[in-house]
Amino acid sequence: MKSILLIEDDNTLRENIKELLELKGYRVYDAPNGEKGVENTLRYLPDLIICDILMPVMDGYEVYEILNNNKKTRQIPFIFLSAKSNPEDVRKGMNLGADDYLTKPFKEEDLISSIESRLAKYAILTENQKRQRGSGDSPGPEVSSLQELRNYFREQGQVLELNKNSAVYRERKNADFIYLIEEGLVKTHRMDEYGKELITGIYREDDFFGFYYFKDVSTYPETATALEDCLFYRIYNSNLSEILSSSHDLTIELAQLLSDNLSILKNHLLEMAYASVLKKTTNTILNFAEIMKAHHADDIKISRSDLASIAGISTESFIRSLSSLKKEGLIDIEGRNIKILDLSKLQKVRW
Repeated sequence: MKSILLIEDDNTLRENIKELLELKGYRVYDAPNGEKGVENTLRYLPDLIICDILMPVMDGYEVYEILNNNKKTRQIPFIFLSAKSNPEDVRKGMNLGADDYLTKPFKEEDLISSIESRLAKYAILTENQKRQRGSGDSPGPEVSSLQELRNYFREQGQVLELNKNSAVYRERKNADFIYLIEEGLVKTHRMDEYGKELITGIYREDDFFGFYYFKDVSTYPETATALEDCLFYRIYNSNLSEILSSSHDLTIELAQLLSDNLSILKNHLLEMAYASVLKKTTNTILNFAEIMKAHHADDIKISRSDLASIAGISTESFIRSLSSLKKEGLIDIEGRNIKILDLSKLQKVRW
């Protein structure tokens, strides 16, 4: 009999799902919140976990991250259950590495189908691993999601610490490594034909960067520089190629991540081409504020020239736009720091 742990704070829904699963022949353990869910997972080591997202004490994302960082529980199939159905929430759940994401209200057959398919997939993977060990093969690292890849970087990667303004790698140098940021901010940039710096990306905590080549080793097409003191993990390109060759799911996730990044870059380039100077300045401030919010910071702390480069305008034009926004009371400038004073009005300028 397969066992399932159900983590759900709605008592009525929890009892209904538990009864349904027991009628289908599963042994069901339950928990009313995330903290109890982690405790029961370690206690019972179920075959599968179904977990709500919005819960008191500890939400579903926190539960997943704790269990995914524990070697005893990281392989347990995990299904998110939530009333949140917009694409960003679904993508967040799947990017963390969850096996599935069901939105409330759901059909009973959809829940059962998801459970059966995840258990079947896990059984096949387990059997293949046993066969590899039995045949004496040496399997590659077991990495099947972006979150597991982050864990692999932290456990197996080289640690690198750099001070603010230090180069992580330079254009035309051998592209040997892929990086994961543990702490700090990084920009990637290159020089155009007129000697002007163009910033091509901004990366923060938990972001990968340095993806350029997956087979033949070549050179970096741009430079990466630390915008503040940084801590990284890095692995060789060859290690990543080995991991991707044995994990179809991870390859698909990584392709989606790179596709999303290209879409963001495309929108940024279109904005640079057609938006007014004031709108470019506003968009840059708002976009960077979103990064800093995720980075647990209230102020934007980056040089004017870097912000201007991101916006695709001259530093002088950028500073004039900042002054205009300050006079209107939308932002405040303290030394090198920019603080948003009226977010709603600033967003209106954006469009």
